Amino acid sequence: MAHNITDAEFDAKVANAKGLALVDFWAPWCGPCRMLGPEVEKLSEEMAGKIEVFKLNIDENRQTAAKFRIMSIPTIMWFKDGKPVETVMGAVPFELLKEKTTKLLGE
Repeated sequence: MAHNITDAEFDAKVANAKGLALVDFWAPWCGPCRMLGPEVEKLSEEMAGKIEVFKLNIDENRQTAAKFRIMSIPTIMWFKDGKPVETVMGAVPFELLKEKTTKLLGE
């Protein structure tokens, strides 16, 4: 299950974390974000134990969104050992999310 995080939690849960994490930058009013949400949840369930999945509402957490220059949503960013390593924008298919995640895990 994807976990909602805030600006205050971002460093502890993503930036200072070991391993692979995915962050879904979204907003409730964003139609494509709502379309992508179930795909992110599905990835979280399929990859449980291999990757941490987080959702960050950019309307409520502007600091983190600004830090990573999120200009368009939905934006998915993968972080490896706290560093951003891959980004995709838009309502991408589940297969692309899984393919990029698998590649970053080295599987």
